[in-house]
Order: sequence, then C-alpha cells, then structure tokens
Amino acid sequence: MDDAANISVKDQVTEEEWKARCDLAALYRLVRMHGWDDLFFTHISMRVPGPDEHFLINPFGLLYEDVTASNLVKVDLDGNVLPPSRYGINPAGFTIHSAIHHARPDVKVAMHLHTDDGVAVAAQKRGLLPISQLAMNIMSDVSYHDYEGLALEPAEKERLVADLGEKNLMILRSHGTLSVGDHPFSCYLRMYLLERACSVQTKAQGAGAELIEWGEDMQTRVFNQGAEGVTNELFLEIAWAALLDRVRRESPGFDA
Repeated sequence: MDDAANISVKDQVTEEEWKARCDLAALYRLVRMHGWDDLFFTHISMRVPGPDEHFLINPFGLLYEDVTASNLVKVDLDGNVLPPSRYGINPAGFTIHSAIHHARPDVKVAMHLHTDDGVAVAAQKRGLLPISQLAMNIMSDVSYHDYEGLALEPAEKERLVADLGEKNLMILRSHGTLSVGDHPFSCYLRMYLLERACSVQTKAQGAGAELIEWGEDMQTRVFNQGAEGVTNELFLEIAWAALLDRVRRESPGFDA
C-alpha cells in the first residue's frame, strides 16, 4: 500500500490552513444546526492563509453535517482543485465566491444561503425593512444584486462585486442572502442578524397589522451602536470559541 495515501490532510497542510479548515467546517455545522442549509446547494468559503489566492469550499454533494476539515476542497481563482480531489465543487458557488475573494482582499469568509425567510425578503421589491432592531443593526451594511438566473456566467462576477461594493451583506433578488467578514464570527454574526431580521419581517407581515418603519436617523444610530460586535477582536475570539464549543457538543467530528 502506498504510504502517501495514509498521510492525513492535517499532516499535508500548514497549521494556519488546518485552523481555517476547522473553522470553516464548524460554520457548515452551525448552518445545519440553524436549519439554514439547502441540501448542498449553498456554500461557505474561507480564504487559505498565505500569499496564494486560494480558498476552501464544500465538496459538492456532501450534506453539511458531513463536512469536515479534511474533506473541504481547496481551489484557486481559476477553479483548479488543489491538490486533485475526488470531490467536485458547485459551479455557481465558485462563481460567487471566487469573485468576492478576488475583489475583496479584506474578506476571509463568505457565506451564501437560500433560507425560506431570506428568499421571501429577497423576493420583495423593497427588500429588508427597518421594522426591527435586528434589521436596523445591519441595514446600513446591506447591498442588493439583481437576479440573473443561476450564477453560472463569469460575466456576472463583475456586476456582483460592484453591487457588493464595500458592504458586508447582500440580498440577492429572488435568490438568497450573502454575508462576508474578516473573521468566521463576524461573517456568521452578520448572517445571523440578517436571517433573523428576515424571519421577523415575514412573521410581522403575515400578522397583517400595520408595521412601524423607523427612519434613517434611527437606523444609523442602531447600526453604530451595534458595530463593535463585528469589530472588537477580543469579543470575536471569545464569541467564536464559544460557538466552537457548541459545535463540538452538538455536531462532533467537524475537526477531523
């Protein structure tokens, strides 16, 4: 038997890459724990630490509860799998994530979802409404991208990154939600707030009562008050460690 075949992925990558793999696998498990997954048709990516523009993404066809640090797929910006793997990647996922990682060097993690509430708000002309504290925590950081069909055309990349600009959240019209961050927790927290805001909005609309919409002054005030949660480095590390502990308890094996 070839001894090389028995070498673990952990032994073949740097310590920094292995940490990134564990963090990303934990994000997949968290998405599954929230019920945000859509079989294997959405995706989360993480930049591989180092000078090369490589990123990690889920193996196409594996359910989120089966994603581990070892089976994540590493690709370059041309879509080449490094090293060759028996797993493929979602072509639409590559289009979206390669565009973002190339255009935004500050982005370490990008998450794209198709939840019921997220798509419901993405299908509304006015998008996210300033009716909850959750929404106002993030509204100043939300961008919009018009629907162009399945994200398979390379030409869409330019329009997608132009619409994202310097913001960290995006509602893809009739499609879903997107979050980016320079830390696993900042990306996760932004998506958590957006998804909960979408859920509150659809529930409030379904209740049929007239909704209270707050103006730009209040939106800016609440956004500024909550900004430290995604910028304070100590808080990011403490909060992420707590979430990793939750994943270890509730979905063990992600770091294998």
